[in-house]
Amino acid sequence: MTATRYAVIGGGILGTAVARRLLQQQPDASVTVLEKEDSLAAHQTGRNSGVVHAGLYYTPGSLKAKLCRRGVELLKEYCGERSLAYDEIGKVLVARDAVEESRLGDIMTRAQANGVPGVRIINRAELRELEPHVEGVGGLHSPHTAIVDYGAVTRSFAEDVVAAGGTVHTGFEVTGITQRGKETLVTGTHNGTDTWEIFDSVIICAGLQADRVAGLAGDREDPKIVPFRGEYYLLKPEKRSLVQGLVYPVPDPRYPFLGVHLTPRTDGEVMVGPNAVLALAREAYGWGTVSPRDLGDAVGYPGFRAFAKQHWKTGAVEMVGSLSKRRFVNEARKYVPELTVDDVVPGPSGIRAQALDRDGSLVDDFRISHHGSVLAVRNAPSPAATSSLAIAEHIVSLVLDSDSKEVA
Repeated sequence: MTATRYAVIGGGILGTAVARRLLQQQPDASVTVLEKEDSLAAHQTGRNSGVVHAGLYYTPGSLKAKLCRRGVELLKEYCGERSLAYDEIGKVLVARDAVEESRLGDIMTRAQANGVPGVRIINRAELRELEPHVEGVGGLHSPHTAIVDYGAVTRSFAEDVVAAGGTVHTGFEVTGITQRGKETLVTGTHNGTDTWEIFDSVIICAGLQADRVAGLAGDREDPKIVPFRGEYYLLKPEKRSLVQGLVYPVPDPRYPFLGVHLTPRTDGEVMVGPNAVLALAREAYGWGTVSPRDLGDAVGYPGFRAFAKQHWKTGAVEMVGSLSKRRFVNEARKYVPELTVDDVVPGPSGIRAQALDRDGSLVDDFRISHHGSVLAVRNAPSPAATSSLAIAEHIVSLVLDSDSKEVA
């Protein structure tokens, strides 16, 4: 029997996790990862804060909640097996006033329903014991929330793929996906040379380009990816002791983004941020990169216009924070009053691939579409990196179930 040929488009943590899972389930399959950049984890995976989310906020029973908790277990086990950093430094949601404190009960209920271990509501004194430099009236403590290096995890997944007989092509940009009966022709350029390959099944894990790559296969336009850039500062080395673990705000359900927080990383750095501003290109990590196509796609989309009309005030505040270091730091000082403008230096930035529906609503949960023999991950928001191994289990089960029905 001829081995099934799978293409996985996208060399981030999700694409490599899916390829790895395919080979676990079908060792004789031909699995090829196609990544347009010269290295893996070049965008969202390699430019996030490295937090392993515990599952505090997510609606109990949602796919996001289920995959997050399963993903944490699998990721912790995997990092242990591969001797990759996995540091349970803990996380506190800091309530600054009575209104924010009143929201902690609902978060606590969700966290317990999702099976988050050890989570508890703490008072001001307990907060200061955990975080001596953090100010608040109370908070919620998640002691097992961890940090990892997702770039290193992705590269390890890719090594597993190759060791199991799979192929990883970097520098391969997909330009066409054509379904011909039971076969799918994928065309593209590989290191500048036109090329093509034929597959039986294609799985799209293209992140910032997910809607466009799905469109190559004839899938629908919605939801549209709108890029939001998150900018960070870094604490100077002598100021890293201002926080012991992850220090986060209490989410405000009226607003779509979380706000500035403080995040230690496995390399010892402490990130302050991010804000959230509309990026001028899908892969623009600073103000100097502008793509008329990307910008036109975003602002011309009815869903973005509806979203902007609802949240323009928040957007204006975020923009000011982007342009003013003092305003940015002032947001962090609400939690760490000792912090000053001189305590931080410019840090990295990342792009969030935010999927928007046509009515302007944020696509909050994972969304997957099928179009013939092509499966596309159309939305994989945080905690996608945390959940990568669990998402891979879910996706591969869908693919294999679809394959078995076609055979039948």
